[in-house]
Order: sequence, then structure tokens, then C-alpha cells
Amino acid sequence: MAGGLVALLDDVAALAKLAAASLDDVAGAAGRAGAKAAGVVIDDTAVTPRYVVGLTPDRELPIIWKITLGSLRNKLLFILPIALLLSAFAPWAVTPILMLGGSYLCFEAVEKIVEALTGHHAEEEIAEIDTPVELEKRQVTGAIRTDFILSAEIMAIALAELPGVSLAMRAAALAAVAVAITIGVYGVVALIVKMDDIGLHLSKKPSAGTRRLGLGLVHAMPVLLQALSHIGVAAMVWVGGGILLHGLEAFGLGAIPHFVHHLGEQAAHAVPVAGGLVEWLVGAIGSAILGFIVGGVIVGAFHLVPKKTH
Repeated sequence: MAGGLVALLDDVAALAKLAAASLDDVAGAAGRAGAKAAGVVIDDTAVTPRYVVGLTPDRELPIIWKITLGSLRNKLLFILPIALLLSAFAPWAVTPILMLGGSYLCFEAVEKIVEALTGHHAEEEIAEIDTPVELEKRQVTGAIRTDFILSAEIMAIALAELPGVSLAMRAAALAAVAVAITIGVYGVVALIVKMDDIGLHLSKKPSAGTRRLGLGLVHAMPVLLQALSHIGVAAMVWVGGGILLHGLEAFGLGAIPHFVHHLGEQAAHAVPVAGGLVEWLVGAIGSAILGFIVGGVIVGAFHLVPKKTH
């Protein structure tokens, strides 16, 4: 009896060690995958705050919470199972699907640039939106739609960092990446959009230095939010163009990607003090130019399509 109990305890200890090792493996795999996707995460953080610009302060956090839930739903219920199925049965389909998503990002960004320059869409939006509820719904829907593309890119990059891993380990690592990145991105976004409230609170403190800091935050936040709105649109062009560049390279159409890489390397050699930064900047500009061209072509094609009259 005692021998059986000792054997059982040994089995439990072995299972515990195996479980701990598996958790370490999942954490390590998730960490590697998440780090590789950090660039798109930064873009996602820049894109999102523009969806709360123009809303009343009391609705900012509820809107961000709705977008957060939509982002988690995107990643865990749709993108994760689709990514696992495609990686197992049709890995060739991942790149063209991502390129379609990248093209959509380029289209949406260029369309917003055209609307900002012409002012045409803003007038239509005022006519169409009758209540704050409808405005919120439109903003949340737009944010979740854009998040889906960025989330797909994040998950695809993370998946590429998990070669030779079992299906269960891959799923666990991707789920960990999805949750961690979503909480991180929208936690930062919530902090950014409520920074003016934090500043207002600090401005009422007895310390003169704290009051100055608080007033500085209050005055700076409208400018920062407006700047982030523009940065978010630019990031969509950049990320979309980057997806297209990687896709062209994957399909053996490397002339444009190689040209951009070559320019980046040449620029880095010319400025060795900040070579890495310069190379990244040239690559980002090249991606943005391609994204703007593709987005412009799609926007032009859509404008040529006759609109329905009611």
C-alpha cells in the first residue's frame, strides 16, 4: 500500500514537472512570437486612439473596452482557428490573404487622406449620423474592422516564429500572444486617451510643480490625440505597404522589395552613426510609398464604380 502511494506521488510529481515544463515552453514560444510582432503592435497602438477623437470624455473608456472585447474576439474566435487550419492544411494561402488585408489597410488610409483633403466625407457623415449612439457604433465597428487586419498580421508573424511545434503548443502560444498583446495595446490606448483627466486631477494638487505638470498634460493631450490620429492613418499605409512588400518577396517578385532593402542598406552605410534607424526609416518610407500607390489605385477604382441612387 505504502509502495503504491509512493509510486502515485512520484507519478503526480512527474506530471507536475511535465506541466511546468510545458508552461515554460508555451511562455518561451509566446515571448519569441510576440517580440517578432512588436512592430505591428506599435502601429496598432497608434491607429486606435483616432477612433475616440470627437467622442465625449465619459464615453472614451467604454468605447475602448468595446474595441478590446472585439479585438479579443477577432484573435481568439476567428483568426486563431483559421491560422491553425491554414498552417496545417493550406500554408500557401496565408500570404495572399494577408496581402488582401494589407491592400484593405492601404485603401482605408488613402480614402481617409482624400476625405481629409476634400472635406467631402465629413459633411456626409454629419448628415448620416443622427445620434451619439450611432456615432459610437460606427467608430467601434471601424476600429474592430481595422483591428482584424492588424491582428491577423500579428498572429501570422507570431505563427511564423513557431516552426516544428506541436499543434497544441502552437495554439497555446498564439492564444497567450493574443491576450497579452490585446491587453497591452488597449491598456496603453486607455492611458493615452485619459491622460487629460489625469492631468486635471494633478492640476488640483497643492504642489506647484505637480499642478504645472497636470496643466501641461491637459493642454498637450488634444494636440497629442490629433497627432496620433494622423500617425494612425500613416501607420495603416506603412503597415499595409509592408505586408505587400513581404508578400511580393514570398511570391518570388522581389524586384521592388530588394530595391527598398538596397536603398535602406545604402542609406545606413551613408549614416553609420544611426545606421539601423536610417535603414528602418527608409524601409518604412518605401513601404508607405507602395501602400499609398496601391491604396490610391483601389480608391480610384471605387470612385469609378457608379454609386446606387435611392
